[in-house]
Parts: sequence; structure tokens; C-alpha cells
Amino acid sequence: MTEKTAENTAGSTTGKAISTAAGASAAVATEKPGLGRTGVWTLVITALAGFMAALDNLVVTTALPSIREELGGGLSDLEWTVSAYTLSFAVLLMFGAALGDRFGRRRMFLIGLTLFTAGSAAAALSPGIGELIAARAVQGVGAAVSMPLTLTLLTAAIPAAKRGMAFGIWAGVNGLAIATGPLVGGTLTENFSWQWIFWVNVPVGIVLVPLAALKLRESRGANPALDVVGTVLVSLGLFGVVLGLIRGNPDGWTSPLVLAALAGGVVLLIAFVRYEQRGARHPMLPMRLFRNRTFTAVNASGLLMSLGMFGSIFLISQHLQTVGGYTPEEAGIRMLPWTGVGLIVAPLAGILADRFGGRLIVVLGLVLQGVGLALYAAINAGLGHYAYGPVVPAVVMCGIGMSMYFAPTAAMVMDSVRPEEQGIASGANNALREVGGALGVAVLAAVFSEQGGDGSVGTFVDAMVPALYVGAAVVLAAGACALLLPSRSKPVGSVGSVESVESVAVVEAEQAAAIERAVEAEEAAAGVTAGVAAGQDGAVTGPEDGQPVPVEAAKA
Repeated sequence: MTEKTAENTAGSTTGKAISTAAGASAAVATEKPGLGRTGVWTLVITALAGFMAALDNLVVTTALPSIREELGGGLSDLEWTVSAYTLSFAVLLMFGAALGDRFGRRRMFLIGLTLFTAGSAAAALSPGIGELIAARAVQGVGAAVSMPLTLTLLTAAIPAAKRGMAFGIWAGVNGLAIATGPLVGGTLTENFSWQWIFWVNVPVGIVLVPLAALKLRESRGANPALDVVGTVLVSLGLFGVVLGLIRGNPDGWTSPLVLAALAGGVVLLIAFVRYEQRGARHPMLPMRLFRNRTFTAVNASGLLMSLGMFGSIFLISQHLQTVGGYTPEEAGIRMLPWTGVGLIVAPLAGILADRFGGRLIVVLGLVLQGVGLALYAAINAGLGHYAYGPVVPAVVMCGIGMSMYFAPTAAMVMDSVRPEEQGIASGANNALREVGGALGVAVLAAVFSEQGGDGSVGTFVDAMVPALYVGAAVVLAAGACALLLPSRSKPVGSVGSVESVESVAVVEAEQAAAIERAVEAEEAAAGVTAGVAAGQDGAVTGPEDGQPVPVEAAKA
């Protein structure tokens, strides 16, 4: 009877092990065609949520005069209505991703979206400038929690073969939000009131929250616990760096606040890297991810691209209003050749990247951006007066290049890590881009000021041209980093990838171990049964030295 039970146990365990291995292999090999209903809903929800978060980076800039007229406050207070959002958003991106990995990505996405919607309503209802700054910070916290999870949720819902197109649509919508922020803000402020730049988010959020609860799938990361020390170090480090960059030009780069913020932030970020390498039991951002060539090259090129491009966008938008004499709404319309092409080019770039590999698309996109910025600078340097028509080809070139960059790199950063690590990978990628954008505005504005630019019509072009050349050079440097990308790469865990081979090896090792344990259990049970049968005199033979062992002990 005991022998039979042991045999059944061994057979059951072995069968389960083999079944588990086969199931794992089938899960890797099986992939449904098309986006599917869940994929479509996930794309719509995450794209709209990303649009709102990206829009609020710049939407308030054109409403500042109206806000000051109604709520009062000095220039520094007005700057903080912009900086409060940028700072909280950039600082907490990695923390938001870590929360999603720990407590559930859909759950934290819903919390972040709810916070953002509530912050938008509070901003619209603000009775004073202090309350508006606080509400903007709440908006930034909500966006920081939800934004990195949009890519993770989208990756989990879309088959690998279709992600390029999906990421292209997602990137096109987000790029449209960033570039049309001033246009949307100016239009709402001129035709309604400044409160409407915040009210417009509320109905969208009210619709998206229950829709996301019904349509999105839940997923989690690998870490069973939050990396508290790592979270504190990276959040405070990013806070110091971004605060120093934001306040550098207004307060002066040698002011005690700026120097202390930058130095302290850099020290804390170095401490974060060392702690993640050596001290963290469950690291928030495993440093081994940077040994992956794709992950490192995508993040390096993203930081440099954001530095050169978003600093240039800041100056070009000012150029259209200061020298061209356009209102914010009119300036936004003249940026449409830049922003509008993204809705067409970004999905196409994603499809082409799926078919031919992402490196060529990314490098070509960065080259187009760099050449477009240099062309915009050269045309304006050669004109003796302002004219919009001659710069349209440069503006279109920049728009096409930016659209070609975002779609493939979003897929690349997700495919370069294991599925359970995609949340923190997205958070790190977004955080680096935000730091790059803040650094770009600070650096190019500093070059602009150094060249004598003071915001007046007479000096603007002479100061803008060298600043745009710097931005173009940085974007082309991003293109050089992108050359390090593999020509074609497979998602981690897909058939044929190195990580897939490692995963199969792990499954086979676990299967072998299960079989070995089952055999040992069978042999042990058979030995006990034989000993009991032979021990009619009250003892059985011991397993080691052959000495008699009492039957009661053998049974025990």
C-alpha cells in the first residue's frame, strides 16, 4: 500500500513538472494575431491618460498672465505654477512605477488617474496662487504614478508582433499633447477662461477611471517588497537635480539654492546606484539592466534627444510669439506642421520597426531632427526679417524625425527587460527623459542668455541661432548613441532570445529537481515499507550502519 502511494506521488509530481514545462513552452510560443478587444481598449485608455499628463506640462504657460491678473502673485509664484507640476512629476516617476510593480499596475494606474483628475478640479477651483501651486503638485503626483504604467499595461495587452503600431499611436498622441500644450492653453484662455485648461481634464478622467477598472488587466512586478532606501535616495536625488535645473536661470547658477540642490542631487543619485548594486535585497532599479545594450542605448539617446529637442521647442515657440508677433493660439497653429505629422508618421514608424527592426528608424529620425533644427537656425540667420514660410520644411522635418523616434524606442525599452521588470524600466526611461527636458530648457536658455538674448525682438534671433545649433548637435549625438542599438532584437522571453533560452533552462532544471525529489520519496517510502515487513521482532535495520532501530522510531 505504501509503495503504491509513493509511486502515485512520484508519478503525479513528475507529471506536474513535465506539464509545467510544456505549459511554459506553449505560453512562450503562443501569440494571438491582431490587437484584440482588450488591446484596443488598453490602447485607447492609456493613450488618453498619457495625453492628459503630457498636455499639462506646458498647457499653463500661455495662461500665466490671466492667472496673475485674477489670483495675483509675483513672477516667482507664477513660475512655480509650472515648476510644481514638472518637479513632482519628474521626481516620482520611478516611485510610481515601483508602486505599480508592488501593489498592482492597474490599481495604481487608477489611483494615479484619480489623483490627477482631483488635482485638476482643485486647480480650477483655486481661490489663490498658493492653492493653485499645491493643486499643480497633486496633478504631478497623479501623473507620475499613472504615466509610466501606461506603457507597462499596453505591453501586457498587445502581442509582441503588433506593439510597434500600438506604441506608434501611443507616442503620436503623447507627442501631440506636448507640442500643442501652448495652443490648447492659449485657445481655452482666450475664448473661455484660464480655469478651463484644468476643467477640460475632469470629464475625461471621470470617464477613464471606471472604464480602466473594467477593461484593463491587472499585473504585478517581481519584487515582493518596496525598496524603501532606494526609493528615498532616487526621489531626493531627482528632486535636487530637477530643482537646480529649473531654478538655475531665474536664480542664477551660482546661487546657494541651485548649487546645493545640484550637488546634493548628484551625490544622492550616486549613492542610489551604489546601494542598488551592493546593498538592496530587492533593488528598485536593478543595475544589471544597464548591461543590456538596448536598454542603455535607448535611455542614453532618449536623455540626449530630450535635452536637444525640448530645449529647442521652448525657444522656437518663444520666437514665433516674440519675433513673429503671433498670439499663443496663432503660434500653436503654426506649430501644427510639426505636431500634426506625428499622428500619421508615428504609427507607420512603429509598423516599419516591427518589420525591419528599430535601429534604422530611430537613427534616421534623430538625424532628421538634428538637421531640421540646424536648418531652422540657418534660415533665420540668413533672413533680414521674420518670415514663416521659409522655415516650414525645417518644422516638418523635425516633426517627422520626432515621430520616427518615439514609437520604436518605446517598444525597444519594453522588449529589453523581462515582463515583470517593465514597470520600473518604463519609469526609469520616463524619468531620464524628463531630466533631459529640464536640462535642455536650462542649457539652451543659458546659451541664449550668454549670446545676449533678453527676450526683445532685436536680440532674439542672434541669440537663438547658436542655441539651436547646440540643440541640433545634442540630437545628432543622440543619433550616434542609437547606432549602438542592435539592428533587430527580440523581446525578452520570446523564442530565440537569450533570456528565453535561460528561462527554458530554468524550467528544465526545476523539472529535473522535481523528478529527483519524487524518486527519492519513492525510494524512502519503499525502504520504510520493507523495513516494517522485515521487523517482526520489533526492530528494523537502520539506514546508515545496519544497527537495529525500534519500529516506533522507524514509523516516526
